[in-house]
Amino acid sequence: MENRLSDEYFMQQALKLAQRAFDEDEIPVGALVVCDNKIIGKGYNQTERLNDVTAHAEMLALTAAFSALNSKYLKECTLYVTLEPCVMCAGALYWSQISRVVFGAFDEKRGYQQVKPNLLHPKTELINGVLAAESERLLKEFFANKRK
Repeated sequence: MENRLSDEYFMQQALKLAQRAFDEDEIPVGALVVCDNKIIGKGYNQTERLNDVTAHAEMLALTAAFSALNSKYLKECTLYVTLEPCVMCAGALYWSQISRVVFGAFDEKRGYQQVKPNLLHPKTELINGVLAAESERLLKEFFANKRK
């Protein structure tokens, strides 16, 4: 039997990345790609720092994972992300053929499921709501601070 670390364990690691984004005044989203129980790609939102609207946590984590595997496909990998991916990130996940996507909080305004619920690859398993309350708390605190 495979000794796989839990989805909650890896989502905790993604939340640490989201906290880093929060601390750098970026929208607090963290993401990581796991393959064979090892983190092979990490990212957190850096759109402000890099002046790049594509510098989402998922995109940065995917790029690192492609490089780590020297492959354009992530068929045996899982993406953990604290917030439901947007349409751009879901499209990238589709093309990567990633095996699993695990996210925390739903994005009621910009999540891909608002536009097209089945945007991920047909073979990709989707799990949502993992540590959602923790993800939501960080996002709500960030935006409350912005409104002050």
